[in-house]
Amino acid sequence: MSKSKTIQTLSRNFVIPAGTQVVLQTAKAVTPGDSGSSTVPEALKFRKPGSVGVIIKCPSHNDLAYTVRFTDGTTVEATFDEIILRRQEIENLLIDTETDFRQHIIYRCQVGSKAFGLSTESSDDDHRGIFLPPARCHWSLKTIPEQIESNDGVDDEVYWELEKFLKLALKANPNILETLWTPVVVESTPIADRLREIRDAFLSKHLYKTYSGYVLSQFRRMKNSYEKKGTYKTKHAMHLLRLLHSGISALSKGGIMIDVSSHRDHLMRVRDGQFSFEEVRQQALELDRKFQGAFESTSLPEQPDFELVDQFLIDARRTMAREKD
Repeated sequence: MSKSKTIQTLSRNFVIPAGTQVVLQTAKAVTPGDSGSSTVPEALKFRKPGSVGVIIKCPSHNDLAYTVRFTDGTTVEATFDEIILRRQEIENLLIDTETDFRQHIIYRCQVGSKAFGLSTESSDDDHRGIFLPPARCHWSLKTIPEQIESNDGVDDEVYWELEKFLKLALKANPNILETLWTPVVVESTPIADRLREIRDAFLSKHLYKTYSGYVLSQFRRMKNSYEKKGTYKTKHAMHLLRLLHSGISALSKGGIMIDVSSHRDHLMRVRDGQFSFEEVRQQALELDRKFQGAFESTSLPEQPDFELVDQFLIDARRTMAREKD
């Protein structure tokens, strides 16, 4: 086994369940288990990196330790960063950690409050975009990340690999569609220009389902917070209403409404907490009724244009195959 530490690819929000086989990434002191002996032999007081055990107790969140048991009944306490799923170890070793994928960004734009017309003096820059690695990266055994991101406190950046971006767009992911429709483009190559030209291919009735899901999830979180704490996050409420305005516009007019400055005064009042939870709820319900009506009368097609988007991806891949490394 390589002496280098394997990179953990699981989200820190994912708690590994009990019964999962894992591999230690660092030496850990052991404690006696149910092996029938009250003492641990000197040679087994530590488990070496590469030791395989099974999780018998998982924490409530990944800031706490897992309990891992080995064949002889001894156990160790190990954190999320000190273990790796056994079945994913080789895959994780093949993750490309050497290539600077930022040099392959083909599209960069601004979204967020500054693009929405909802910015204040304290608003950060929210940049989103796409990267397209050279063909050799796709031909290699090494795995390309689906997205790269950074946040230095001033600029919040997220870039998706082209294929991942297209699949999310076909699902009508609001964040992705806003990235395609924002008028504030910072950088765009000919491939990205072509993608913006065909962006209507992603619009379909499927948008109603995705936007509805986002609205339901956001409202549920707000409701749960209000019931438990008597408060709700007003910024989330503002964006809930903004998303409903955007969904109504998309279903009735086509395209994605980015600039909501015509609703700015009201939305900023919501963000500033000038409405009670019940008032915000009623506003959301009224907009949702309009959203439902827009869906009933929309002229958008049943499904996005899969064939056009697929051909676009193939052409983009061919372009990168012709370029020198």
